[in-house]
Amino acid sequence: MNPEQLKPEYERVFTVTEYYDGPRKGIANFLGVPHLYECLFDEAKGNFSDQFLLTPIDTQTFQLAMEDWNIWQRWELAFNTGKADMSTHPALPHEAVRHAELKRILTETLLTTPQKAFTKVGRFEPLGEQVLPVGVLRALQVKWTEVPTNFSGTLKCMGFPVESDE
Repeated sequence: MNPEQLKPEYERVFTVTEYYDGPRKGIANFLGVPHLYECLFDEAKGNFSDQFLLTPIDTQTFQLAMEDWNIWQRWELAFNTGKADMSTHPALPHEAVRHAELKRILTETLLTTPQKAFTKVGRFEPLGEQVLPVGVLRALQVKWTEVPTNFSGTLKCMGFPVESDE
């Protein structure tokens, strides 16, 4: 993915580790710096909102997360082209041990940190024209904007209420 393909005011999305009717969790830039993003659940609507908690992540965690994401992408491509089956999910056999090591590390380091997190509205879109096999996640870009000042509702992250930044 070339940064010049980004639309003006959009940022690079590096990973999408949870997806349900749209990206829900992963890593994307905010002001050019990698952040963990995690979608907030709107209790009033009984559905995910367009608001995300963003937490800055350190360089080492980012590098490990990208290594794990690359393992996932190789598996995803192999699976969607018939070269791997679901029994190997989420890593090709020769990368399964490394994936397990990375998962163990990232479970402890790639976290939403309430003291550092802040809320933004996220709009995700495909990045440019991409020719990929059916089922393979396209590269994305995201535009972060401020939460509307007239928002009223209860948002939750991992089941816990989230206070508004306002």
